Amino acid sequence: MTTLTVTAKGQVTLKKDLLRHLGVKPGQKVEVDTLPDGELSIRAARSKGDWEKAYGILAGKTDKIATIEEMNEATAKGWAGLL
Repeated sequence: MTTLTVTAKGQVTLKKDLLRHLGVKPGQKVEVDTLPDGELSIRAARSKGDWEKAYGILAGKTDKIATIEEMNEATAKGWAGLL
């Protein structure tokens, strides 16, 4: 178990190993839920984009035609935050 210190402003800094465990990098966000008995649940915030923002994003920028398998793989990696 890791112990963190609360600052006078009520802030807590997560240690690098905890951020690495969450898969969070500088500038990214985390989500925190309150649980009963004074406990919290913390996880990496996931992008809440929609297909309309991504649709046609590469139109006219490449001559490559992707297969459905390549598109599915790229989509899965993008939602997993691996791109």
